[in-house]
Amino acid sequence: MSLSKRARLCLATAMQRPAVLVTGGAKRIGAVIARRFADAGWHVVIHYGQSHAAAEALAAALPSAECVSCDLADSDAAVAMVRALAGRLDDWRVLVNSAAVFHFDSVAALDPAVFTEAMAVNAATPARMAQAFLALPEHGGARATNNARRVIDLLDMKLANPNPDFFSYTMAKHALAATVRMLAMGWEQGGNTADRVYGLAPGAMLASHDQAPEEHEASGRMNLLHRLTDPVELADAALFLSEGWLASGETLFVDSGQHLLSQPRDVLYLARG
Repeated sequence: MSLSKRARLCLATAMQRPAVLVTGGAKRIGAVIARRFADAGWHVVIHYGQSHAAAEALAAALPSAECVSCDLADSDAAVAMVRALAGRLDDWRVLVNSAAVFHFDSVAALDPAVFTEAMAVNAATPARMAQAFLALPEHGGARATNNARRVIDLLDMKLANPNPDFFSYTMAKHALAATVRMLAMGWEQGGNTADRVYGLAPGAMLASHDQAPEEHEASGRMNLLHRLTDPVELADAALFLSEGWLASGETLFVDSGQHLLSQPRDVLYLARG
């Protein structure tokens, strides 16, 4: 099947399904979330930055999916992407802000370049995308069928169990977490009680940074249940939040209890002894 024919088929099927945009949806956690929504009958818009081949391969494997590209360090471009998608997706119900950068700097030495990128990609851009998404005019299937919009921001269990490693990354996730409650309050005070803004905070799930497999196996079990938390559990939680059963502004932790511990360093380093 040629790309153009697949694109036409995708457009036709998208008209019959609710749509979700997953940023960073080509790989890792984002791809797991994309697959879970696809399995539940959604049309999945897979955002990618540089992972073009992975995004296209994933889209081709899903029943109804397409790819969009945008540098999330450019928040103006990200907002433009939201508005462009809204112009052609009749039933766009959910925005999942999954993409993030994860670079090391320490509490003793903030790296200005790492900080600038982390605050842009992990906080400012997802906040602006959420604002643009929630402010879209009422049109198409989502509003016509009373299926309200949901924003789901991926956070981190470090919100409740902080440590001094990955300093700028953690600062940015705290900043994004604050927007969840603020956006929820602002939209409710504006008279919109149908839409929801949620946080979803995972713990150690996949190998990260420079971890070796045996280090991930050890660090992933550093939680109250001493088990590896399957990324599918996070995807299931995202699908649950897409239904809007919880009050707006809530955050779910999916980490086998890791956030209830007090860990002096990132588990990546704890696993190295």
